[in-house]
Amino acid sequence: MTATALRSGSAPGDRRVLAPGTFWYDTMRRAGQNNFNERDPEILDVEAWIDYWKRLKINTLLLSGGGIMAFYPTEIPYHHRSRYLGDRDLFGEFAAAAKREGMRVVARMDPNWCYADGAEAHPEWVARTADGQPVHHPEVPELFRTCMFSTFYTEQMSAIYREMNARYDIDGFFTNGWPSTGRRPPWYNTEHQRLAGLPPQEFYRIYEDRVLEIWRLWDSIAKERSPENLYVGNLGGGIRAVTDVMAIAKVAGWFNADHQGRNNQTPVWDCAQQGRVAHAVMDGRAVTNVTGGYANADPFWRHITKAPEETTLWMAQSTASGMVPWYHWLGGAPDDQRFRRTGEAFFGWLAEHERHFRNEAPVANLAIVFSQRTNAFYQPPGGGDVTDYLQGWYYALLEARIPFEFLHEQNLTAERLKKFAAIVLPNTAMLSDAQAKAVEDYVAGGGAVVATFESGCFDEWGHRRAAPALARLFGVEVAGPPFGAAQGEHRHHRRGHLARIEGDHPIVTGFGDTTLLPYGEFRLPVAPGGADLLSIVEPYAAFPPEMVYTDMPRTQETALSARRHGQGRVVWFSGDIDRSFWLSTNGDLGRLMANAVRWALDGRQPVRIEGQGLVDVFPWQTQDGYALHILNYTSPNMMRGWVRETYPLGPQSVTFEVAPGRTIRAVEALRAGRSLPFTQTGTTVRFTLDGIADYEVAALT
Repeated sequence: MTATALRSGSAPGDRRVLAPGTFWYDTMRRAGQNNFNERDPEILDVEAWIDYWKRLKINTLLLSGGGIMAFYPTEIPYHHRSRYLGDRDLFGEFAAAAKREGMRVVARMDPNWCYADGAEAHPEWVARTADGQPVHHPEVPELFRTCMFSTFYTEQMSAIYREMNARYDIDGFFTNGWPSTGRRPPWYNTEHQRLAGLPPQEFYRIYEDRVLEIWRLWDSIAKERSPENLYVGNLGGGIRAVTDVMAIAKVAGWFNADHQGRNNQTPVWDCAQQGRVAHAVMDGRAVTNVTGGYANADPFWRHITKAPEETTLWMAQSTASGMVPWYHWLGGAPDDQRFRRTGEAFFGWLAEHERHFRNEAPVANLAIVFSQRTNAFYQPPGGGDVTDYLQGWYYALLEARIPFEFLHEQNLTAERLKKFAAIVLPNTAMLSDAQAKAVEDYVAGGGAVVATFESGCFDEWGHRRAAPALARLFGVEVAGPPFGAAQGEHRHHRRGHLARIEGDHPIVTGFGDTTLLPYGEFRLPVAPGGADLLSIVEPYAAFPPEMVYTDMPRTQETALSARRHGQGRVVWFSGDIDRSFWLSTNGDLGRLMANAVRWALDGRQPVRIEGQGLVDVFPWQTQDGYALHILNYTSPNMMRGWVRETYPLGPQSVTFEVAPGRTIRAVEALRAGRSLPFTQTGTTVRFTLDGIADYEVAALT
């Protein structure tokens, strides 16, 4: 690759010279996808769809090619052609039309299933239950689940890729549904049944090695056509991801999150959260996120349009978090056309203001550590979802309006940590010796750490340590295993600890007329002493009312360690207040957490926004200056369902710190379409947004 190579630019038909090491997918700003169904070759109007994608000004188009089903006249044995294909080459026709308009074309593939003829000829392709029975698709039983450890992945899919490379002017391949980033697959082919019984740590390494092997293989095949081509996998999963996305990011040119929407019990910020995960591992390289225009809820309606307010906010979250939005529809002849207007409106606005979305670096100086090993190996006391701890911090920081990033656990290094004024360990249970040492050195050098519960109690492979790796940093002596009150007959009668305010400190201020606060359901007991800020109050009965009291209203056991260490600051909560906040949404817990972060930051907060409403804040340094993205999550459907109406916010006062020597000449509200008055004193820029509907971007240039 040379600096003078021509690659696709920022709009269809635009060609420009890119800097060395920059690829066409790094300049992508808008993507679209047609996901074909078997009948589409009979009814799909290619030119009508191309006209639609032109109106959206997309750079890249993804089209169904094959894997389960071929939408072109394949000659690969057991590669099932669509029954409606006839003499048509739907993929080739569509790809050629897109290329005429200057779009990049990526073939969407699916390696997860095969038909009976392939399963009979190659039984080794098929995943099986423990008793040897083939696994069928639950909705389409004629399909057989393939095993990623089989030759279906290394030989059959490779042959399909090479056939398409030879026939079509394509720019790469994308696989739907692979690799899985969740828990371990339950089924394998006969040769690999032993994997089902391996300890998590051993399986983790074998699975990761296989994913990387296949990824590299498929990427090398994509590059047989052109060194600019690539393979793109499916890397969604957000904070629930177990598969090591950092390891994959090291071999991936482009991270795609197939994070199309939320189900009935998912918070609205799930997409922006995925963006933070992707940015944490890709270091500014290409990241896309799929937004389904259809109703991907429970129950599912694949041919019904989603509420436009929800879809727009999902694409806005993709944009705000640094991902390229990718709009998707399934089926080539939709009866429900309402999805079209939503895509046109948002993508048209994106194209109009594209120069402000060329991000160079995030401005936030606070990071939440994202630990996939904790996801993989940690068993929370009392059971439940291991991501509740991180989710609690996420929610607390949204309420506090403190901008933040994610820091992947593998980036707990001196080089990466020096960017941040403070980090949060949300019960980051798994830490290696090297990671613990990096955190200690970071604090000694002036950084700040806020941690909870069992952070550092295990090594990187899930083995419990004799003492937490950061106990000396926290200034405590752990006195036993995690403790929680016995669970009642009904799960919702779980009893939490309480904490008594014992002293005056910024972390324990703002609670009004009380000396007693809620605390975590579980705590890590520590040796008595040092309870000068918050002391533990043991759980006591919640029912019957006559017994709701305690004979021990005060203990000598600390609930909070807040101390200076070296040049830095350390906060540790002995309880799972983050998880308890997420489960209860008790505002006292959220305030306690936000206070701890503010004390740790010690005034080093580059962006402050004053106003009403629940917002998510993404400040970016851009090629043109700065862009402050503000997402309005204020909605009765914030925690479940879909946003179906926008609840506008009133004025928002912004204080934004720019780099020394940087003079701002204009501030513009891009969604509102107006210039804003502002002041600049030194590095501090102040302005007020008149209001925010669903999403606003303030561009500082």
